[in-house]
Amino acid sequence: MAQHDMLPAETVHDGRLGISDVVAGSCQADAVGPAGAEGSPQGRDSSPRPALHTPDEPVSLKGLGKLAVVLRSMWSQGEGRFALVVLACWIVVSLASIVWTPKKLWETDGYHVWAPPSADHLLGTDGTGADVFSWLMAGARTNLLIAILSVMLAGVVGVTLLMAMVSRSKMVSAISVVAVDALISIPTVLIALILAVPMGASIAVIILACGVGYGLNLARIARPQALLAAGSDYAVSARASGASGGYVLFRHVLPNSLPSIMVQLSLSAGTAILAESGLTYLGVGVPSGVPSWGHSLSTSVKLIDVYPLTVVWPGLTVTVVVVALNLFGDVLRQAIDPIVNTALRKVAA
Repeated sequence: MAQHDMLPAETVHDGRLGISDVVAGSCQADAVGPAGAEGSPQGRDSSPRPALHTPDEPVSLKGLGKLAVVLRSMWSQGEGRFALVVLACWIVVSLASIVWTPKKLWETDGYHVWAPPSADHLLGTDGTGADVFSWLMAGARTNLLIAILSVMLAGVVGVTLLMAMVSRSKMVSAISVVAVDALISIPTVLIALILAVPMGASIAVIILACGVGYGLNLARIARPQALLAAGSDYAVSARASGASGGYVLFRHVLPNSLPSIMVQLSLSAGTAILAESGLTYLGVGVPSGVPSWGHSLSTSVKLIDVYPLTVVWPGLTVTVVVVALNLFGDVLRQAIDPIVNTALRKVAA
């Protein structure tokens, strides 16, 4: 058989193959390819591609959907309902005490000192004749402020130290680990006593002592989970593709460490309330005249044998709120974990 019989008819001219015909035929073969190939019309997937998220898409709606799923998951558990109800009441009472209390804080009744609960004084009076319920309401906002600011400072200190502890620089990581291990052994009470020397008794002493002390604990506890996330395949791939260390930290390491961080911060909030009571009793916490639950405890604990109810009310309030904060952190950890909360995976998909 002649060679030109094996070639396409359109490429044969007078029995000879032109150079332009070879180039054109080659390009056409590459473009068309065999039937069913990926580049051919027969093999190309004609189904519509999923659209990528653009800045114009309502991403916030998806975030609200995740928040709703988390809240429903927490509310479905008995511990979650208890924690949410107690914390909601705490916030409402704190806000209400700014504009209203049953009795004025500085209004005293000398004829009804250490009075038992009555219609005029729901929880009785203290040693100065002041209404205990009004002081507990006003103290709620002081303790709420201490808890929020302590948690915020602990989060900043903890995350900053965590960034250094999982740094790719071996020297920075080693120094930060040694520093955290050394400083974490200092008790929070000792930090507060040291700060009280130049600053005196104030709310700032409680916030600084709790924020620094609990931030060290946060960094130490969250470090193992952060190291696992930093050495994961997706973090390694992100660095290999040219991503910066800060991007890998905030995009991959911190989100995967969030459950343990949230639990530790909620525990820090509860411990800050206990620390306020203890430091106020020692005289380095909330100054005299500022309402707080610790102040109510410290002024009434001296006569606990004679008038026990004045100690029961602030002590019971502190106990219930601290238990609610601990349960809140535990339930929140389960609710924001996609492995445990299957509904969260469906929203993220």
